[in-house]
Amino acid sequence: MSFDNHPTHLRIHQYAGLKSGPKLLVTAAVHGNETCGVSGIEQVMAALDSGALQLLRGTLTFVPIANPLAHQLGRREGERNLNRNLHPAVIAQDFEDRVAARLCPLLASHDVLLDLHSFQSQGQAFVMLGPQDNAGDLEPFAHASAEAALAKCLGPARIVEGWLSTYELGLRRRAANKHEAFAPRQDLTLDPHYGVGTTEYMRSQGGYGVTLECGQHLDPQAPEVARLAILRSMALLGLISPESAPAQQPSRPAEVLQLYEVIDRQHSDDRFEQAWTSFDAISKGQKIGTRHDGSAVLAAADGRIVFPNSKALPGQEWFYLARPSPRDLSA
Repeated sequence: MSFDNHPTHLRIHQYAGLKSGPKLLVTAAVHGNETCGVSGIEQVMAALDSGALQLLRGTLTFVPIANPLAHQLGRREGERNLNRNLHPAVIAQDFEDRVAARLCPLLASHDVLLDLHSFQSQGQAFVMLGPQDNAGDLEPFAHASAEAALAKCLGPARIVEGWLSTYELGLRRRAANKHEAFAPRQDLTLDPHYGVGTTEYMRSQGGYGVTLECGQHLDPQAPEVARLAILRSMALLGLISPESAPAQQPSRPAEVLQLYEVIDRQHSDDRFEQAWTSFDAISKGQKIGTRHDGSAVLAAADGRIVFPNSKALPGQEWFYLARPSPRDLSA
């Protein structure tokens, strides 16, 4: 594969405290058109460089533009989604594989990850949280308490869990229903590693981390959400003084939702019943959309619709369903 005219490097900035401490990695623009995190990182770097912010200990690493090709093109992906199937490839098949060859060792060398994103539809910022401690085969984990503390400190009042287990459910269903008319890259979406992105890879290497969805792509407040989240993460880990991170405004406890179902688009004529936005409330039996053959797609239970994608290709995720999580994060 030719890589002519592709970016040839990742820009990585590192601040090494003179006292030992945790190693925090902050990434942005994993999806190239999600730029609020880039701005948030640049503001924190400017404060560190000017001396307005002091790194007391530990290591702080920034990757402001994790997918430079997608960022250069002003779109979500370069040649594929960097935040899926993330692992060091033996032989690079695309640009994102070349990025992964540098990004994965960087993830593995850190303790904590804050990955900054934004989303297409309107809505409030939210945090994506990993699993509870477990010794299972899908995503074994031993840092659930620390990761939950990180999620809660960032500011948003909504936390979503259950990504990889729900994606794996869809993966098995997709494999069972593979069809030639489906997306041209379905061979990739059927890969067992396809649900693995930055945070999942981080957990697989013994660390922990969260994805912060800072708001709609063009929301003027999203860069500030990103900046505050970086500072609050640094303060939580003791990299900066608590006074250096603006305190959160008092609010009600975070709403914790659990993804439990993913529905694929089966045909280009599948259509939504309305212009859904992530976290719109739905009732059991409510009509969400209509298949190309006229059959109705109904909500299985009361809850919320998440990540509705009216532009999804056949064979790819159309939307997710979430319900209140039994997980208690109040401690």
